[in-house]
Amino acid sequence: MRAAAIQMNSTEDRDRNLAVADRLVRAAARDGAALVALPEKWSVLGTPEQLAAGAETLDGPAISWARATARELQIDLVAGSIVEHVEGREKRSNTSVHVGPDGEIRATYRKVHLFDVEVSGTAYRESDGEEPGEELVTSALGSAPVAASAAAAGDDAIAAAAEPVELGMAICYDLRFPELFRILALRGAHVVTLPSAFTLATTRDHWEVLVRARAIENQCFVVAPNQIGAHPPGNRSGGRSMIVDPWGLVLALAPDDEGHVVAELDLERQRQIRATLPSLANRRPQTYAWPEQRVEAAV
Repeated sequence: MRAAAIQMNSTEDRDRNLAVADRLVRAAARDGAALVALPEKWSVLGTPEQLAAGAETLDGPAISWARATARELQIDLVAGSIVEHVEGREKRSNTSVHVGPDGEIRATYRKVHLFDVEVSGTAYRESDGEEPGEELVTSALGSAPVAASAAAAGDDAIAAAAEPVELGMAICYDLRFPELFRILALRGAHVVTLPSAFTLATTRDHWEVLVRARAIENQCFVVAPNQIGAHPPGNRSGGRSMIVDPWGLVLALAPDDEGHVVAELDLERQRQIRATLPSLANRRPQTYAWPEQRVEAAV
């Protein structure tokens, strides 16, 4: 299976961002990508006020475009993340959406870990306008409906050939929380998408190390599209969008410009790695306990 990571320099101009996303997704599909992932907040990226103004529901222009495009191109499209307006909520969500080749929404993940930090003297407070998600999410890539219908019809051969590839979903700052990725792997994820807008400083010093570590630890592919360049109100993202294999090898790395990178995801190689270096199978969960659990047990 071939995958693509889209690198964008999104701004507050949604029409401009949609046009760039459309061009780059189509280019990735022409290069044979069956799975395409956009970066974090690809549709609108700007000041808190601009993010609030650009928030939309899942039937708004960004996801409506994603559904139509995935259906037309017959691809799995992870529509990075958008600033989602949820009816009845004061704050917004940072939401990643997986759209299948049929144009239907297969999964929706709302960012669990909000970026409340200070980097190079700049304070970021996502929680001021956004609320965290409460659920980790996996989905199934393109062949899932075929496998399910074949199994229901009793056609085991077709069902086996169409065995779905499981997708785990994460967003940007989630990368620093290895337990999230481990749970996705234990739920069967073969591939994890990580739409991001990593800051310039953290991209240069931490990005590749962390992306490769999450891939190695969980013996999964990580497709990590990042934003690049300046965004209002003067923040900068570091680019270097990448695709990493379960051995930790960087299969593709984007140059410092808008564009896309593609790589072949060798699922048989992944099965071999998991069989010969079975770190997931060798886990001993009965010995693991969080510190608070040990305190409770002692009491």
